[in-house]
Amino acid sequence: MAQPKTAWDHHPEPLAVASAPTPEYGSGSLADLLPTLAAGLGVPGMTAAIPELTPADRNCVFLIDGLGWEQLKAHPEDAPFMTSLLATSRGGTGRPLTAGYPATTATSLASVGTGLPPGAHGLPGYTVRNPDTGELMNQLRWQPWTPPGPWQPYPTVFQLAHEAGVHAAQVSSPTFENTPLTRVALSGGTFLGRLTGEERMDLAAGQLAAGDRSLVYTYFAEVDGAGHRFGVDSDAWRGQLMYADRLVQRLAEQLPPRSALYVTADHGMIDVPFGEQHRIDFDEDWELSAGVALLGGEGRARHVYAVPGAANDVLTCWREVLGEQFWVASRDQAIEAGWFGPHIDARVYDRIGDVVAAARDDVLLIASEREPKESAMVGNHGSMTPAEQLVPLLEVRS
Repeated sequence: MAQPKTAWDHHPEPLAVASAPTPEYGSGSLADLLPTLAAGLGVPGMTAAIPELTPADRNCVFLIDGLGWEQLKAHPEDAPFMTSLLATSRGGTGRPLTAGYPATTATSLASVGTGLPPGAHGLPGYTVRNPDTGELMNQLRWQPWTPPGPWQPYPTVFQLAHEAGVHAAQVSSPTFENTPLTRVALSGGTFLGRLTGEERMDLAAGQLAAGDRSLVYTYFAEVDGAGHRFGVDSDAWRGQLMYADRLVQRLAEQLPPRSALYVTADHGMIDVPFGEQHRIDFDEDWELSAGVALLGGEGRARHVYAVPGAANDVLTCWREVLGEQFWVASRDQAIEAGWFGPHIDARVYDRIGDVVAAARDDVLLIASEREPKESAMVGNHGSMTPAEQLVPLLEVRS
């Protein structure tokens, strides 16, 4: 009798690029959310891309960093209020949105705020090569310093809404008020910094009521932080989920008339076991490092920049070594498959790796020497698996 296959059985061929579950750009991704809400508010140039959503005069988006669809569904006892809203997701269909690729914070926040996929807004990874300098640029921490305007030149949906007479506001930690990522992804209207979650919820409700037409954004980061440090389903993670659930209920109970609250996330998360079977160390692997000038991205969503003339050899090697556990594509193959959206701006093309590798199995490509902190994380994200890619869109109306 044949034995059942396990996740680590060898596959006869590398994973086909076309088999990766491409995000629902244009109809059900994070990039489609704010344009849909803004279209309902009458903002010129905006398209209602998510057809399931019904317009409201006052809209609030509450983004809980790291709270994926699968993680929420797996913890009903820790998030009873949000669990009660699961059927409301995506306009009452009970379906999630897709984050976009890669499923990582800088990329997703830019997609949310600009209403554009990564291939257009130009933040296609945690770290990517700056074609002008040849250096890796960390797009979350914005290091090394790079002029924000040329890097992401499009206006945010908040800016367009404000110009159209909509009351636009962001309520978040004061730490984020003047960061380059906020400037390129979430600026426009009024920024209001508050330290505690309760203060943010109360102020967000007040900002909703401040206009006849309102677009308000608020944010909570700690679910993601606990997941990275301790893992999804750890006591610390569960505690932050419980707190986030109370915040959602607090905000929902204060909605002014004619309001819609949407609770979503920038990505989900997956715990990756420690050990060589699950964590492949680029810094100790001569095969994978041969011909590589820069290693970008993160452990489950890598951008690989080859030395001149070595791109094809690097692609061949990475497919041979990793192709049973990662979707490994050339830059043009990833673009053609729609990983970064339907179109790629010319300024973004060379930011994408010569080789792009997205994890399918519970595995990481770490870099223990050059990325010691990231390599030690328990919870990880970035790729296109359901645990990382699917995010809720819970809805409460008043």
